[in-house]
Formats: sequence, structure tokens, C-alpha cells
Amino acid sequence: MSGTTARDYAGDVSVKAAWDSLARLPKSVLIDVRSKAEWIFVGIPVLASIGKSPLLLEWNDFASGQTVPDFVGRLSQNLADHDIGKDASLFFLCRSGNRSRSAAVAATAAGYAPCFNLEHGFEGQLDPDGHRGTAGSWKAEGLPWEQS
Repeated sequence: MSGTTARDYAGDVSVKAAWDSLARLPKSVLIDVRSKAEWIFVGIPVLASIGKSPLLLEWNDFASGQTVPDFVGRLSQNLADHDIGKDASLFFLCRSGNRSRSAAVAATAAGYAPCFNLEHGFEGQLDPDGHRGTAGSWKAEGLPWEQS
């Protein structure tokens, strides 16, 4: 995202670093900001082996492509429902790391810290053949996921 600075969020981390932190930090949360269609048709991260579940919270409306209104309010409510405070480590995930970076910036601006972006997302950037699943992404690194 152009225009962001290091002060806007805690930074980008690899999916493996995020996994390690999620396993080690009891109050850390993985927040998947992709669309419902992506969760259903592409898959979702599975955190059961570390005793967690991802928080599924859309950043953009799939049909319009516009940011869903009151993302931070919905995030705050979901975190409060799970007794997660503003000082918990939040790890944001999307398809390739763009929407999740925006979500991490917005959460940081709302007083949550530290907020991290998973730099290659769930599927990664497009490869030269126009396919996703590039190195560094959740799926390509072999982290657990399931598809419905």
C-alpha cells in the first residue's frame, strides 16, 4: 500500500513467523480479511493444532469491491467477544498481502498494537503463468488449511 510508513502498523511478517507467534502467544489472533467467497471456494487457515481458530472478518465486499463499513467496529466487537485486548498481537491475512496490510494499518490507527500483515497472504502474488500459490504464501509453505 503506497503511503504507509513503519509507524502505521508493526510490519510485514512471513506466514511461518506468524504461525510461530500464534502458537507461542496465547492472546494472539489470526484475522482473515478475505471475502466469504474466498473462504468457501479457496479455503481457510486451520489453527486447531495450536488450539485456535481464525477470525473471519471481511475487509472488502465481494460484489462491490468496496471496504466494508465499520471494519474496526466489527473487529473490536469480535475481539471483545473473545476477551482479546488492544495489546494482543494481531496477524492480518488476505489473498496476497494487500488488503491485510490496509486492515493492519486501520487496526493500528484504532489503538490495537502490535498489528502485523502476513506479507504473502494465503495464496501469494500471481506467478508468470497467472497462477497463485507462490512461495511464501500460507498454502505454498504447507501450513494447515481446509477447503469446504
